[in-house]
Amino acid sequence: MTVNRLRGPSLAALACVLAGAMALSACATTGGDSPSDDSASDDSEASEPLARGLDYAANPDPFPSTYRGLPRENMAIVGGTVFTGAGQRIDNGVVIVTDGRLAAVGDASTPIPAGHRRVDAQGRFVTPGVIDTHSHLGVYPSPGVQGMSDGNEATQPNTAEVWAEHSLWPQDPGFNAARAGGVTTLQILPGSANLFGGRGVTVRNVPSVTMQGMKMPNAPYGLKMACGENPSRVYGSRNSSPATGMGNVAGYRAAFIAAREYKAKWDKWREDGEGSPPTRNLELETLAGVLDGSVLIQNHCYRADEMAVMIDVAKEFGYKITAFHHAIEAYKVAPLLAREGICADMWTGWWGFKMEALDAVEANAALVDAQPGSCAVIHSDDAELTQRLNQEAAAALAAGRRIGMDIPEERAISWITLNPARSLGIADQTGSLEAGKRADVVIWSANPFSVYARADQVFIDGGLAFDRFNPAYQPVSDFELGQPGYGVSAANVTQGAR
Repeated sequence: MTVNRLRGPSLAALACVLAGAMALSACATTGGDSPSDDSASDDSEASEPLARGLDYAANPDPFPSTYRGLPRENMAIVGGTVFTGAGQRIDNGVVIVTDGRLAAVGDASTPIPAGHRRVDAQGRFVTPGVIDTHSHLGVYPSPGVQGMSDGNEATQPNTAEVWAEHSLWPQDPGFNAARAGGVTTLQILPGSANLFGGRGVTVRNVPSVTMQGMKMPNAPYGLKMACGENPSRVYGSRNSSPATGMGNVAGYRAAFIAAREYKAKWDKWREDGEGSPPTRNLELETLAGVLDGSVLIQNHCYRADEMAVMIDVAKEFGYKITAFHHAIEAYKVAPLLAREGICADMWTGWWGFKMEALDAVEANAALVDAQPGSCAVIHSDDAELTQRLNQEAAAALAAGRRIGMDIPEERAISWITLNPARSLGIADQTGSLEAGKRADVVIWSANPFSVYARADQVFIDGGLAFDRFNPAYQPVSDFELGQPGYGVSAANVTQGAR
């Protein structure tokens, strides 16, 4: 069976056909009932299980990933300048990909296994796949109309019960455009209207007809929180709390008090089985996941003083903040962020669009990065910026150098590769070109810190996801088919490769 276009339905069908009878059940979006264990019924001492759906622990993954990856081949990418993402630059490097994993990364003397196709990258640059930690693709998709505006459940300050994946529209053409910019993984987040906006989801940037087909297996969930102007403006305008910064903080504290009590009740019931179990509460369940470390905090926060307050709230209730997003004033508290092990996910040139965004510097990422143990990240929060995160990182690098900072390119590339993976809790799987990790690789036409660089080939788990020179690997969303302008070239670049 031959596939000549990377289209979602074709890939879904191909995956199920190739998987064979044993794997067909994995192509479904939900599983059936588990077989009952007859031996358990003989144990009169065993407590009766709760009715289906009432115990989170009985099914902690109710919307499982069905991601299978693209067709792949074993290959050796040779001759290019390699930025590993982990601080190394290798001239005339070799990247070996075997069974969708990185088998070896080294210099020209690295042996190439028999049967591996050679991919010539001479004169080009090779990096890990770009990771965007803050995206609303699929939940605020193109076209940007009210009927597709699914990112903010702005109905109450705490909507920790909602999950962005249930709004994600896989046909958003923005995924294809991001892939053409080298983006292989994204975190799709709810918006920032609420104190607790809901769970985000980490996805692999492959064509799919379902959210589950993009969902990254075993990636931890993130909880979107927002501090500052957004929630106080949204709810203050309704004459309800929170209307101020102090109302925001009171709201966080009240929510985690309730979550602590909820978690304690479940822990006690699981320990002794006495009495009735607590009633399942989706909002408190997510917050309890924060308290036990299974759900990561992704905190929209601009000002340095507010970041410090949020760190104190986290310490009061015993949880950890994984990343501050936007973090316009992160440079003011860079030592604090490094000590606490918190990533700062930032822009370079976005500032001044509201009061809390006024005190920005373009060298923000560079100044955060200068601290030992830091985690500086460049993110997008935008369907267009995600297509050129390499340029946003280049601008931050240039700003740092202008104020006298000596930052090598092989370090700065981590701002869009390894550090974002740390921010998402997936650095053990992707983010750098190191043996054993997923083969997420971009071959650039030029130095990725050049405005002239374009992603020529993009590989996800060793599968060719985009090829600028081959229309068969320039995915087009089903939604685009037949739309005005489809198939018309722009600036001599064919549809799908813009």
